[in-house]
Amino acid sequence: MTASPSPNDPRAVGTAIACYTLWGLLPLLFMALAAHGFSAPEILAHRAVWSVFVAGLVLLLAGQWNEAKQALATPRVFGWLALSAAMIAVNWSLYVFATTHHATLEASLGYYINPLLNMAAGALLFREKIDRWSGVAIALAAVGVAVQTVALGHVPIIGLTLAVTFCAYAVIRKRVPASAQTGLFVECLVLLPFGALFLAWLAAHGQATGFSSPAGLAWALVNGPATVIPLVLFAWSARRLPLSTVGFIQFLAPTLQFACGVWAGEPLTPLRIVSFGFIWAGAGVFALGAAQRSRAARRAVVLSETV
Repeated sequence: MTASPSPNDPRAVGTAIACYTLWGLLPLLFMALAAHGFSAPEILAHRAVWSVFVAGLVLLLAGQWNEAKQALATPRVFGWLALSAAMIAVNWSLYVFATTHHATLEASLGYYINPLLNMAAGALLFREKIDRWSGVAIALAAVGVAVQTVALGHVPIIGLTLAVTFCAYAVIRKRVPASAQTGLFVECLVLLPFGALFLAWLAAHGQATGFSSPAGLAWALVNGPATVIPLVLFAWSARRLPLSTVGFIQFLAPTLQFACGVWAGEPLTPLRIVSFGFIWAGAGVFALGAAQRSRAARRAVVLSETV
């Protein structure tokens, strides 16, 4: 039975913080892999291949094999999960490319605006209400993207595409009647043939860094748990925390990504700082609005119990 959401559950809060910390520090892994000779496509292929085994183990421990079999045997469910796999593949591809080609700052931009984009998608697709706080947050983020466009000299395609694809992924998964673990396992199965074929091609041409030495294979294998573990932590904590609490904690990931980009020496011009200032302001307004909605919901529960 799922625990009742509580913003004061220390284990759930700690798990959520661990999840978003791992996601935020993921650029360091990709930078290390690039330094050891891995190309962005090979990193992506290893993520696709080794994630299947870790996701399968998680599924086994959760006792959800029957659910996975049912998902694979149901064309509608499998079709939606294949589409979500395509979205996450595009997202992974761009993110790995960005973090290995000195564009981590732009990638962090995408994950800052992603929750705001999710909010807009909820209003358009699910008729969810956008309150005054949310409207201001979206407006500030839009200004930040505009300033970032001026700072870069072009539209921040990487950041916007990361935000859009992850938002599309979230919308699709919202419609699919499958648990987080089952959905992830099926998505990994969909991506497995593409990753395996590409790695086989690299090996045949003597270009597979992950198969060139025991050290290379060890680096390659890290991609499996690095991909799956944060998703498992997220699934566990999200079921035990209010969305407002998760919404606040999730800004930890792009903040750490931003720090990784600065640490790696990516250019941080004054105009880019201004653009991120607007983004951070939007994130702050979003968090304040979420906190206010959470307090209002708690007051409503208290009042209903006293009537």
